[in-house]
Amino acid sequence: MDLQTICLQTIEIAKEVGEYIRTSGKVLTQKQIETKGANDFVTEIDKGSEDRLVKKLAPLITSAGFITEEETNTTRGVEYNWIIDPIDGTTNFIHGVPHAISIALMQNKGIVLGVVYEIMMDECFYSWLGAPAYCNGKEIHVSQTNSVAQSLIGTGFPYNDYTLINQYGIAMNYFMQHSHGLRRLGSAATDLAYVACGRYDSFFEYSLKPWDIAAGIFLIQQAGGAYSNFSGSNDVLFSGELIASNGKTQQEMIDILQPILKK
Repeated sequence: MDLQTICLQTIEIAKEVGEYIRTSGKVLTQKQIETKGANDFVTEIDKGSEDRLVKKLAPLITSAGFITEEETNTTRGVEYNWIIDPIDGTTNFIHGVPHAISIALMQNKGIVLGVVYEIMMDECFYSWLGAPAYCNGKEIHVSQTNSVAQSLIGTGFPYNDYTLINQYGIAMNYFMQHSHGLRRLGSAATDLAYVACGRYDSFFEYSLKPWDIAAGIFLIQQAGGAYSNFSGSNDVLFSGELIASNGKTQQEMIDILQPILKK
């Protein structure tokens, strides 16, 4: 399997579909927006972009299946599966705020390729197994920050799962007082890409789906960082919770968040 070639082809597909999203967003109407749940939206553009991604990725590995947010294709592969979020940050998209396409390739239970294309900024973050992580052709690395006190931390605010909302407020209060600050972009895929390239030092969130994080955690791994759930386990893809960092602050983040966010 030539993962480098497949990754480069995936980048081209992401950019092509990104142009469709960019163009369609300019004429998006309220009638094209559906509500899946409280503050959980989907547009015709989400579905159209996912359909395009599935159709263009399918020939790259004919035996691969798909794990997709909008479930335009629910076929599962025996060895390979594409994990796709056609627009990570749909609420952002609706309001004209930056958003991303997230594509990962899973072989058995491990991610071997990841692409995050931040559409409005035209930034493409990518890597494949055995390679460094890149952004627009330049190699990227996680930051060298040694402590939470010196960190800029990304997070995502709960928007329809409030099971840990009180605990989350405690965690946010702690980081606002004991770090360089918190940032919330509204796209976990972009947040994780920012950890991979050193813009953020760490990130945490709960109620996440595999398509939100699959490509991003792989980028962080390839860029020299680390990730876990709130308890410190690396089995995060389907766990719903994530702490990701440059590696140097990972244990400190776990030590802070585990007692606060335990269920």
